[in-house]
Parts: sequence; C-alpha cells; structure tokens
Amino acid sequence: MSLQADFDKATEDVRKLKTRPDDQELKELYGLYKQSIIGDIDIECPAMIDLKGKAKWEAWNLQKGLSKEDAMSAYISKAKELIEKYGI
Repeated sequence: MSLQADFDKATEDVRKLKTRPDDQELKELYGLYKQSIIGDIDIECPAMIDLKGKAKWEAWNLQKGLSKEDAMSAYISKAKELIEKYGI
C-alpha cells in the first residue's frame, strides 16, 4: 500500500476505536492529521476564551516544520498504537 492509502485507512480505523482516547492523545492525532493534510499551520491563534480552538491550534503548531509525508507516517504509527491500546 502507498503512504496515502495507509494514512486513509488509519484515519478510518481510528474513528472506530472502542474507547475514546484521552485529550493528549487526541491532540497529538489532530496535530499530525492537520500537518499531513495542510502542512504548516496557516491560521492565527484563536482568542484565549476559545479553549478548544486554542488547544487544537497548539497541537497543530507543535508539528510545524514536519513534512507532510513524515506527518502521515507519524499519524499512522500513533493510530496503530491507539488501536492496540483501545481496540476497534
């Protein structure tokens, strides 16, 4: 399978987890996903009162500089780890 096909499968599988991952795991997945799809963050940091938006922005910003391919590989690895931990 190609990297893109593996990534697409991982994004599908991670939605089927039996148990919701903790917030830190979700933020890491989110940041890697956005970096894989869009690349470096291209939006301003949300206002302090938007806690969820700010957390998402920070998770994505942590991945800044990572190539799309490396982000996809890291996402796939994290998804496999979560699937082993929580099952699908």
